[in-house]
Amino acid sequence: MFGKKKKQTTEAGLPPVTRGRHGGGIRGEEGPPAIENVQNVIMVASGKGGVGKSTVATNLACALARYGAKVGLMDADIYGPSIPTMLDAQEEVFSKDGKTIQPIPKYGIKLMSMGFFLPATKAMIWRGPMVHGAITQFLRDVEWGELDYLVVDMPPGTGDAQLTMAQALKVTGAVIVSTPQAVALADVVRAKTMFDSVKIPVLGLVENMAYFVCDGCDKKHFVFDHGGARAAAEKMEVPFLGELPLVTDVRECGDKGMPIVEAMPESPIAGAFAAFAKDLVERIVVLNAEAEAIAEKTGPSKAAKRSLPVVS
Repeated sequence: MFGKKKKQTTEAGLPPVTRGRHGGGIRGEEGPPAIENVQNVIMVASGKGGVGKSTVATNLACALARYGAKVGLMDADIYGPSIPTMLDAQEEVFSKDGKTIQPIPKYGIKLMSMGFFLPATKAMIWRGPMVHGAITQFLRDVEWGELDYLVVDMPPGTGDAQLTMAQALKVTGAVIVSTPQAVALADVVRAKTMFDSVKIPVLGLVENMAYFVCDGCDKKHFVFDHGGARAAAEKMEVPFLGELPLVTDVRECGDKGMPIVEAMPESPIAGAFAAFAKDLVERIVVLNAEAEAIAEKTGPSKAAKRSLPVVS
């Protein structure tokens, strides 16, 4: 768990940051371009809605920031942006030069969402090309600055937004969020197939709302079945990044605009998000090292490496 925020140190915590060279594993310097000064791009995705993907993305970003990383959080769900609500960020976006957009800072994270541009009650009635344009603008025209990780909260499914990300940007990899029941896991398989087809590595599968711990008996209750996501990860041969329990505080903190990782950093659920973030970064380091080794066979490496400041 995190405890109080400390001075940044490189003595413990996450492994060193390495540049995500690939928009899908082994493409090296080919393929879509990277965002300047952004080391790694992580897509947080799901095959279906209602699995808590935005909650996972938000708390992942906060966990990485509490470890000392420089983090951005981009809301790619154009039709249903929830990041402004979950982080209680209602500021108006602005531009210093009339060309680039300034992200909204919150909890040490740089935020961007379509929710900053529209009233909460206004519906987005856009066709695919307009969604493509909005996501591309968020990637190219936002002044992200220097980031270790850009976490992208994707809309559910396998549609325009996912294809735009794959075509427009070098993505380090994707995290698939699922709940344990069979109907959700069927959509996980579809999401994995989609990422395979666009050559974006799946960094792992995380099971959200895995169980509920009763206040009275201290027993784990598996409300939505048990073990399905772990079994799916093994079958698909991707890492299983852990179980996140169903906790009322997570919902309450999200509704109040203060993610559980920030509101209750000493809680067991914050510790679960911390472990998830650390496991994910370790997976990224391995993946980038594999891409680095392949790239070295074809020419000098341009991958930037530097120590990641972290809290112990």
